[in-house]
Amino acid sequence: MILKLIDSQLFKAGDNTSLREVLHPKNLPINLPYSLAYAFLEPDETSLLHSLKETEVYFIISGNGIIKIGAEESEFAKGDCLLVPPDTPQSIINTGRERLEFICIVSPPWTEEGETIL
Repeated sequence: MILKLIDSQLFKAGDNTSLREVLHPKNLPINLPYSLAYAFLEPDETSLLHSLKETEVYFIISGNGIIKIGAEESEFAKGDCLLVPPDTPQSIINTGRERLEFICIVSPPWTEEGETIL
């Protein structure tokens, strides 16, 4: 099975990131324990503070920024992998001059009911 990024609908997620949901078991004839999305924030954009009931992993493809996880803030850059535990407030700020692009893996798969905008 080959899934093409361009075939995934681009939309603005509830947390204000631009997103393409590439791989989600609800859309495929396969049972997976995770979902995978491509996301981006333009320079100076910030995702809204939110939390998920699921574990979230971000792999940074390009750009840099600051992630807020709970009370902590950390800088990150291309090639970094960020882990956000379930039920933890989080947001991402693009502090660079280029588009911040990242892969987002959510396990178990992301659900609208599992996301809360704070």
